[in-house]
Amino acid sequence: MVQALTIRPGALSLDELQAVHRGGVALSLDASAHDVIAASAALVQRAAAGHDPVYGVNTGFGKLASTRIGEADLATLQLHLIRSHSVGVGEPLAAPVVRLMLALKAASLARGHSGVRAQVIDTLLAVHNAGLVPWVPAQGSVGASGDLAPLAHMTLALIGEGEFAVDGRRVPAREVLAAHDIAPLALAAKEGLALINGTQTSTALALHALFAFEPVLESALVIGALTVDAARGSDGPFDPRIHALRGQPGQVDVAEYYRRLLEGSAIRASHRDGDDRVQDPYCLRCQPQVVGACLDQLRHAALVLLREANAVTDNPLVFVRRAAGDDADPAAADRFGGELVSGGNFHAEPVALACDAMATAIAEVGAIAERRIAMLIDAGVSRLPPFLAADAGLNSGFMIAHVTAASLASENKSLAHPASVDSLPTSANQEDHVSMATFAARRLQPMIANVARILGIELLAAAQGIDFLRPLHSSAPLESVHALLRKTCAPMHHDRYVAPDIEHAAALVAGGELARILRTLPALPALWIPA
Repeated sequence: MVQALTIRPGALSLDELQAVHRGGVALSLDASAHDVIAASAALVQRAAAGHDPVYGVNTGFGKLASTRIGEADLATLQLHLIRSHSVGVGEPLAAPVVRLMLALKAASLARGHSGVRAQVIDTLLAVHNAGLVPWVPAQGSVGASGDLAPLAHMTLALIGEGEFAVDGRRVPAREVLAAHDIAPLALAAKEGLALINGTQTSTALALHALFAFEPVLESALVIGALTVDAARGSDGPFDPRIHALRGQPGQVDVAEYYRRLLEGSAIRASHRDGDDRVQDPYCLRCQPQVVGACLDQLRHAALVLLREANAVTDNPLVFVRRAAGDDADPAAADRFGGELVSGGNFHAEPVALACDAMATAIAEVGAIAERRIAMLIDAGVSRLPPFLAADAGLNSGFMIAHVTAASLASENKSLAHPASVDSLPTSANQEDHVSMATFAARRLQPMIANVARILGIELLAAAQGIDFLRPLHSSAPLESVHALLRKTCAPMHHDRYVAPDIEHAAALVAGGELARILRTLPALPALWIPA
């Protein structure tokens, strides 16, 4: 069933963005935006017909901004801009990312500070609502002067010269638009620049990562709790008094998750008194401190990305001046004027820094999970059979599965290197500091896949540890997790081909099945920021 969603420019929520990301949403524009769009476009058309140079309206671009363009060539200027900037390379962006790009660009233009006609926004929404996905190569943006190349490829499809992705094939845009009764967009003054000047690609990629990591992070909490029980760890470190004294909100919330997940465990009750281990290793005891700090970083990133999704990030920006009582008259821009102001909102530094913080948090969630696997296979710490093998020596158990987890955690450490600290000047040194936000966001997907597989290995190991403690049982939610895994992955009574089990377990992590078990617990704190 198609969900109707009205874009309120500047007021999109995280839940609404996630709905666009999932797909199956029909977008429309709130009627209150129409007048300001018309007034802004009228001001640009007047500037285009005037004698004063206005960047991107009647001048060249970048280092060529001092080159004046004649009135007869203004539409051609915009068309040439899109063609010349469609220089992306590599694999195409995923459909959820492109859906977000279309929606974010429409929402940004609809705020009425970009000077485009309503037809531009209508075309973006028509393409989105038809389920069409412009073919947008993933590489080629440095995240300043906007995401020029990817947004140019998106726009090239809108004007009927690019391509759409149809069942994995590249199909000429004009053919696809015609099949859906969508007229190719004819660009007027400034419209090409407004469409490609902005942070919508890097923001869409970052949101894509945020939404993809949500079930992985929730799974990490569930699996971490299962490992606590498998290693007969204490729930004392999750005492709310400890975390209240520090006051870090993510830490407080994560500790509550662990308390609720472990509540009612017969395994915990069996060693509550007389346990000879005074303190658990950090990978168990410090989970609220580590994962909670990661959660705080991700929550901050979500706020930054939500602000950016609602922002106007092209250049120059249009500011219409109106007289009192003329707010409802689009022609007021003609009578009372306004100005076009050049700035730098296209610089994606906020997105780049948010993505670097996300990368660190993602890597750390995987790093502490790898340490929990290492602890489980170490008989001296876990007090379980060596390498979780029933007949160690004859069987190697989880010895090399841990090596795989270690390799993935190490790979993520390299990928977590900040992208924002790099900058290469472009456009003959006119654009001399760039954010690298697009790569900062794009590299998050392989990191998330690595963490999902590390957690999949930990899930297999923790479940094996629980099996060794039978007939004792864990808590009800954790037993549900164990049973879910055992539907597809049998216990390892002896060495066997385990790679398929890792993929099955990783799919449970990334697909949200474990997250759904977590969400059955009532009155838990929200993971992300409020909608």
